Amino acid sequence: MKFLNTLMAALLAALPAAGAMPMRSTAVAEIAPYVFPANKPAAVSMEFMPDGQSYVERSDDGRRLIVRAIADGAEQGVLFDIANTRETTLPDFEGFSISPDASRVLLWRMAQPVFRRSFDAEYYVYEVRSRLLRPLSKEFGRQRDPMFSPDSRMVAFVAQGNIYCAKLDYNSEVAVTEGGSTGGTLFGATDWTYEEEFGITAAMAWAPDNLNLCYVAFDQTSVPEYSLPLYRGTCDPLEQYDLYPGWQTVRYPVAGKPNSRVSLHSYDVETRKTKQIDLPGNPEYIPRIAYGPVPEKLMVSTLNRDQNRFELFAVNPKSTVAKSVYTQQSSAWIEPVVYETLWLGDDSFVVASDADGYTRYSRYSYTGTPMGDISQPGTDATDFYGIDSRGNAYWQAAAPTPLDRTVYRRDQKGKITEVVGSQGNASAEFAPGMAFMLSRHDNTDTPPVYSLCRADGSQARVVLDNEAYAQRALPLKAAKEFFAFSANGFEFNGYMIKPAGFDPSRRYPVVMTQYSGPGSQSVLHRWSLDWEDYFAARGFVVVCVDGRGTGGRGAEFRTAVYRNLGHYETIDQLAAAAHIASQPWAGRIGICGWSYGGYETLMAASADAAPFAAAVAIAPVSDWRFYDTVYTERYMLTPQQNETGYNSSSALRRATSLTCPLLVMYGTLDDNVHPANSLQYVSALQSAGILCDMFVFPNMNHSINGCNARPVVYGRMFEFFSDRLK
Repeated sequence: MKFLNTLMAALLAALPAAGAMPMRSTAVAEIAPYVFPANKPAAVSMEFMPDGQSYVERSDDGRRLIVRAIADGAEQGVLFDIANTRETTLPDFEGFSISPDASRVLLWRMAQPVFRRSFDAEYYVYEVRSRLLRPLSKEFGRQRDPMFSPDSRMVAFVAQGNIYCAKLDYNSEVAVTEGGSTGGTLFGATDWTYEEEFGITAAMAWAPDNLNLCYVAFDQTSVPEYSLPLYRGTCDPLEQYDLYPGWQTVRYPVAGKPNSRVSLHSYDVETRKTKQIDLPGNPEYIPRIAYGPVPEKLMVSTLNRDQNRFELFAVNPKSTVAKSVYTQQSSAWIEPVVYETLWLGDDSFVVASDADGYTRYSRYSYTGTPMGDISQPGTDATDFYGIDSRGNAYWQAAAPTPLDRTVYRRDQKGKITEVVGSQGNASAEFAPGMAFMLSRHDNTDTPPVYSLCRADGSQARVVLDNEAYAQRALPLKAAKEFFAFSANGFEFNGYMIKPAGFDPSRRYPVVMTQYSGPGSQSVLHRWSLDWEDYFAARGFVVVCVDGRGTGGRGAEFRTAVYRNLGHYETIDQLAAAAHIASQPWAGRIGICGWSYGGYETLMAASADAAPFAAAVAIAPVSDWRFYDTVYTERYMLTPQQNETGYNSSSALRRATSLTCPLLVMYGTLDDNVHPANSLQYVSALQSAGILCDMFVFPNMNHSINGCNARPVVYGRMFEFFSDRLK
């Protein structure tokens, strides 16, 4: 009996205390209204009609497409009614696009993601006049990236790696390419790297006369494969992996490894013949193709592998002759805005450059002759919308301060006026003809408001004011204060969110959040409701500072990080921490971030004399040798070219210098920042006998979204910081 009593006492002593027993986190439930998807304001979903005077929106029940006048919102008719079709009936549809002459509508349903932006789906073509509804393809149940021809009589699409052309008048289809496959050579659809880093899912272009279809081929066969495990999971369980995991395999080129070999081709619709178009210099990347005003001008954007030389070619697809019309060279990298916002007009094109130290739009003839600058000097232009028939040019810029986004217009006489903006975050989407636009404007205290406006910015009417959302969100939102401080020879912009009833005589735990990636900006006059507001409500001060490398401040500030990522960002985050620590109300300080922000969290938390009491890194890069070619080499070149930079920029190599408790979180199906980044980092800690916390999200990608995951991410972060900062 004495032995049994002793054994029982020992067992009871070994059990965790009641307070340490696993339990549901109250923070997870409490934080849910603050984070995605509950924190997302409503957005407008509409498509302008080709006439530039009307638009299409879905009915409230989602079963009809209604045409309305832009000027007054009056209903002008029903473009599509799911209950009134011939030949084919659908139970529902998820999305739509309108043909160039509005005679047909593409509808899709049952969409399944391919990568972050791309998806395949069941597509159907609806003829407005006859009400005839048919599948886009007779041969393939699912397609991706369909594209109407300019005359609306054909649709090019991709299925199983090949391009097909559906001839709608004849209800037939022909193969444009053959030999394609999702894991081999892709025709027309982009590979993982192009989609992720160049922001496009398709690389096809119809000629203005409908006689040619040009496309890019992606030979992926030399690109190494990366496999990620698939588990059963509990949310939308994958039953086939109940006992043994499966695998998702992606062609993913890490820095210094082979990319897809790209080639440009032209398909003649009448003869069904294909020609390969050889570009001078055999450029590494073709991030954009699009036709100019005539069939003889296919405009092809190219980059070298170092991404410091951009060249624009005018290509005649029939003769295959390519002429260089514009070249831009950089001492660092070509900003993506150069090819992402390239505008092609009837007699000229507009392209961005930072030759004068700030991103600026300039106009050129199709022979490459300069026709003058458009956007104002001394500010970073961030988007270009076009030039109307009267010669008025429209663009967006980081002005009147780098923390704002404003839409501007330059008239024929050179006068620049503000169209949408003032302080805050403004953008625009113009209707065909540019007589009207859909504007979006928000600021720190006001959720997004969508308005239909005339081109001069005068409001026709508000489409969505997010008033219902505001009534729910504003009681949750904490006040955001903006500040600036000087260090390391620069003035840095920041914001802080304080608890209600803030008392400067008290001490508060501080969480520094940042992203820090090249060209990014976190400190902006824009609306946000997120985990930061919950933390403030629970007694934290949340601080964010944009250091060197971030955007809106000109090329010198942005490119300071070239070839040495993590160096100046860390110096500036430590300076921000020192500035905050000097405030009488500042208690213990933690730092956190996601993706690049997770990388910078690891760098800052392992720096000499780092002042942080805790750190949380979510889906972090730990060594740039693990990340993809396009993004990494843009800022670092290849490991072979810049070994010293890769070594000094590696969070993995300085893991054993970690100065504070660390929590790492990631998704096991992250095809962007691979789990190896986190696992290798933890392995380095383990080998050195250093402890850290980890939370893993099975079958979640880089966004760690859905299945209640986002509240868990921030609920876990809240509890971690509460334990270590308070």
